[in-house]
Amino acid sequence: MVELMHRLGYDRYGAHGGDIGAGVAAGLSPADPDGVVGVHVASDPRTAVSFAMFSGDPATNPGLTDEERERVEAMKLSSSDDMGYLQIQSTRPQTLAYSLTDSPAGQLAWIVEKFRAWTDPSAELPEDAVDRDHLLANVSLYWFTRSGSSSAHSLSDSMHAQEWGEKGTAPTGFAVFGRDSVTRRLMDPEQQIGHWSEFDRGGHFPAMEVPDLLVEDIRVFFRSLR
Repeated sequence: MVELMHRLGYDRYGAHGGDIGAGVAAGLSPADPDGVVGVHVASDPRTAVSFAMFSGDPATNPGLTDEERERVEAMKLSSSDDMGYLQIQSTRPQTLAYSLTDSPAGQLAWIVEKFRAWTDPSAELPEDAVDRDHLLANVSLYWFTRSGSSSAHSLSDSMHAQEWGEKGTAPTGFAVFGRDSVTRRLMDPEQQIGHWSEFDRGGHFPAMEVPDLLVEDIRVFFRSLR
């Protein structure tokens, strides 16, 4: 990504990402400290809990109230129930790959199930949270390019990586979609992140769910770094 930006002629640039993209965006800062002016990350409360579970039990965080601890326990249970895809892709990626590249219905179900689970909880169906054409276009990119296989292997490789890289020095902006007070207590307990925004609407896919809110927050963050 650094090489791409330089070849495109950008000596100074910002990065944004969510989920794995958040890790990629954060990794650009130490890789190109003179080029990356800032990193903007999007998340949601359930992702914050899932991420915190990698380093311990988030429910034991002393900064949580009793009510927040109960919510974290509920999100832990829900997150654990959602981890089937992660276990399969990180341990048997090629076995899954045959199915994802053999059946369009299988590829559709594999992706849409996550949109059902991870989008705004107020949305009854995935297409209530994300435009149906956008959702089908997303799935089609995987199907027509047979990327179900490579994406499964990519996740397996990342889960078995021994080093996750250094922490960069570029300013960080954080946008949370699906406001919950536990998110910052888990992700930024000492409130060291200067730009922190929380929105009532949206979920794990803000670029598809609430693009207007995401774009404006990105603009606000990077406007101060010009």
